[in-house]
Amino acid sequence: MNETLFSQIQKLFERTYAQVGINLEDCLIDRKRCAQLSILAGRSARELSELARTFLRRAGDQLYVGIYYSRWLIEQLEQHDPRAGVGDRNIRSLITFVEELNHALHAALQFKNGTREIASEDFARNLELQAQVDTYLVLLLFIAFFRKTQRVSRMDRRWLRFHLFARQCPQAFRDANLRGRYLETSQLAASYTHYLDTLNAHRRLDEIRRFHSLDYGGKKARILALTNGSPT
Repeated sequence: MNETLFSQIQKLFERTYAQVGINLEDCLIDRKRCAQLSILAGRSARELSELARTFLRRAGDQLYVGIYYSRWLIEQLEQHDPRAGVGDRNIRSLITFVEELNHALHAALQFKNGTREIASEDFARNLELQAQVDTYLVLLLFIAFFRKTQRVSRMDRRWLRFHLFARQCPQAFRDANLRGRYLETSQLAASYTHYLDTLNAHRRLDEIRRFHSLDYGGKKARILALTNGSPT
């Protein structure tokens, strides 16, 4: 049986960090359930993307995860499968797809490791920062796969950074909390991935595993230390 894009990316993250213990595809939900959970999530959820969302709910020592992808987004990835090439036609859809899967995976890993304050702002920012860093690295792998030399050019990195970081518009959020969350995490992720680009493969793997183990405050402090306190 052919593996799905979802399962392949989950396995890649698990090889990098740790086994989550569940098949996250079992957490996929439909549009009706997404609408129900969006209402329960409160007013700020109205500003989040209609293309994809991740929902988290704690009940005692259980974490419930729901991952929603719109029909439109799935159709874009089916028509322009990134496993056949990554370009302008599928880059935005692929970014969204990877980020939501990443949110679910890291939330599950943190919960498994004892984190219970999943409603805190630091928890949300931690997931967002981690997702942007991981998505950058995963998309570099996709791009490298289709290069005969297996090397990613400076132009490739610039193109990816444009779509992942420069095209974001946190100022568009009316909710001040969301605006601050996405503005700060995108700046930190852009700065940290510049640093990761200077490392060889072995050092980069060690670094991102160390980074992953930190809470949000630790991640932020590490990035500022590595980049002379100046996120760009």
